[in-house]
Amino acid sequence: MSRYLERVEHTARLLDLTLNQALDQSPDVARQRWQLTLASLRSPEPETLEAYPVTQFLTFDTQNKDSLVSCITAARENARQIREQISSEMWEQLNHLYLSVRSADIHSIYAQPHGFYGPIKSGSHLFQGITDSTLMRNEGWHFIQLGRCIERASATATLLDVHLRWLLNQPEQTSRGQDYISCVALLKSCTSFEAYCQTYTADLRPERIAEFLLLNPELPRSVRFAVDSVQSSLESLAKLSGARKIGRSQRLAGKLRATLDYAQVDEIIADDIHSFLQNVQRQCSLIHTAILQQYIAYSVDAAMVA
Repeated sequence: MSRYLERVEHTARLLDLTLNQALDQSPDVARQRWQLTLASLRSPEPETLEAYPVTQFLTFDTQNKDSLVSCITAARENARQIREQISSEMWEQLNHLYLSVRSADIHSIYAQPHGFYGPIKSGSHLFQGITDSTLMRNEGWHFIQLGRCIERASATATLLDVHLRWLLNQPEQTSRGQDYISCVALLKSCTSFEAYCQTYTADLRPERIAEFLLLNPELPRSVRFAVDSVQSSLESLAKLSGARKIGRSQRLAGKLRATLDYAQVDEIIADDIHSFLQNVQRQCSLIHTAILQQYIAYSVDAAMVA
């Protein structure tokens, strides 16, 4: 449930930003932005990169398992199966989000995208706030944090991988023109433009953006912050479950956290930032699988020796 809702918020934010930028871009630049957006969402490219069909595919296409409608539907179904474990306020907010999306169509939102995607982002934030305000800090709450932070770490790493490869390969980086717009778009894709300016001023450089979104320990959208939260929740779950030894998910999360704690952005870029970010995504997938095997799909023998 939590991973799906984090994916919904991330997708809505990218679509809102891309559609808004397309108003002032040439057709060629707009198609390039759609390519970056689709790659950032790990989505296959449709036959055409026109805004209308791509928006339809990423928002309402039920054949696309990562579309907004598909993710919200899956989140609601998962919440329904654990209805007795979540608060009434959480269920009502998720149900409201589901109904608002299901009642819309591409024709009603295309003329004013922000009027549709803005409430989806706000609704996802509101669900998290309601969760933190109404749910006991038990195993359920920690699993919600795990889902949100694993999804966020993986999505941010993918976003950085796609955009930084393009930005760092430009022949000249300037503070004007398309490079500047792309840097602003990358930061706004992570709701981090204002936070970046508070830290580095408005001097937008790809290497600084990489450091900020990847390694900053205080930014909620950074990969490092998300992985720190994953490890913290795993440690709390181990205590609550009475585990007698460190599980594989904890070891994997600790290894990834140590990598991010001691990494230097100049070394990452010099070595190969693409490989580094690919490894982060791979480690997030391994942590997800380890959590599934450790807490959900475990064997009786494994439970006896845990």
